[in-house]
Amino acid sequence: MTDDTLFHPDIETLSDQDLAALQARKWPRQRDYLAAASVFYDRKLGAALRRELTLDDLQDLPLTDKEELRASQEADYPYGDYIACPPEKVVRIHRTSGTTGRALILANSAADAAIIAQQGARGMWASGLRPTDRVVHCLNYQMWTGGVTDHLTLEATGATVLPYGTGGTGRLIEVIRDLGITAISCTPSYPALLEKIIRDEFGLKPRDLGLRLALFGGEAGLDNPAFRKGMEDTWGFGVRNANFGLSEVMSTMGSQCEHTTDLHFLSGDVVFPELLDPATGQRLKIEEGASGELVCTHLEKECQPLVRYRTRDVITVMGTGPCRCGRTSFRFRVTGRTDDMFNVRGVNVFPSAVQSVIAGAGDIASGHFRIVLSGPGPYDRIAIRAEAASHVAEQDWSGIARELEARIRHTVGASADVEMIPFESLPRTDGKTSVIERI
Repeated sequence: MTDDTLFHPDIETLSDQDLAALQARKWPRQRDYLAAASVFYDRKLGAALRRELTLDDLQDLPLTDKEELRASQEADYPYGDYIACPPEKVVRIHRTSGTTGRALILANSAADAAIIAQQGARGMWASGLRPTDRVVHCLNYQMWTGGVTDHLTLEATGATVLPYGTGGTGRLIEVIRDLGITAISCTPSYPALLEKIIRDEFGLKPRDLGLRLALFGGEAGLDNPAFRKGMEDTWGFGVRNANFGLSEVMSTMGSQCEHTTDLHFLSGDVVFPELLDPATGQRLKIEEGASGELVCTHLEKECQPLVRYRTRDVITVMGTGPCRCGRTSFRFRVTGRTDDMFNVRGVNVFPSAVQSVIAGAGDIASGHFRIVLSGPGPYDRIAIRAEAASHVAEQDWSGIARELEARIRHTVGASADVEMIPFESLPRTDGKTSVIERI
């Protein structure tokens, strides 16, 4: 049961030592299950799974990446040989976008789906959603995990959920007002589209909708206090990065609470996290200031269990002590992705780092921009097209471009060429927005 602060108090308040003990108790059962049921890991890890392999021993095993999973499914479509349960136990299928090669098939059993829903509810609760809320869910329901799976995590909190999906933005505004919706689940770029329609078609202000909470995910920038405050001032709702996760691992593993712009890692009872040095691949201690690639191993997963899966997310640990909300899990920020990184004169640049700078420059910029990459790189400078804030006159664009270049150089460590463009000249969408244009 829940209380008003924590969804699973027995898990969310565990000390590091007690959590490690819980993980150590769960792992042998999962290890034995993998050894008996996963053809993929029997081939990949062999005898390692059949000995007394501990969680500490995992660091000596090879990593698993998405390309391996895709190759497995290409050879044995649709699930691949890393499925570890009979196909008839699969109750739900999702697909990735499939931008390179065939889309990855994501399958869940009923047991998996129940765990995912409870983990997601834990995160949504941490971000402030309660049974008294009516929440409209505005993510794509067409095969993407963010649709129906995240819908069910919202329901698991006890909140009333409206499955709206994407498109029909004008009608959405009417629905929010008619049904007394109190919370919205969407990407952080979507409110900008809503703002334009609220103003142009309804003659209203965002605060007129009466939303008290925004549950975001899928894009960077929400760890920037200035960006978060700017949106809260405009809308009057609480802004939360509520569902950090990966479809292959767990839809929600991290969420923000009201007391911090850092993410709580909330899934330590079902996912064992490792932090790896991107340069050496060595395991790092999860302690304040540590930064590396997040690698995940399932402690409970029936259908498509993973061992040492590369998330490609580079995270920085921001704290390990108890938070004011009462949760004791480590807190982190996503500071980049190894597959999005590009090089500028020897400096590794993550688009999320640029996004954090521009999102925090609400005094001069709208927060919407594109990084323009010409050719494969490396690059001499970061080429950026950034929208000016609505109140900035065009004659001032040159000065604010130089200001943004200075802020980017100071924070990111690489030089930039910023071209200012008019407010609302970049498209606003109700889905994920890519900040990189390749020409």
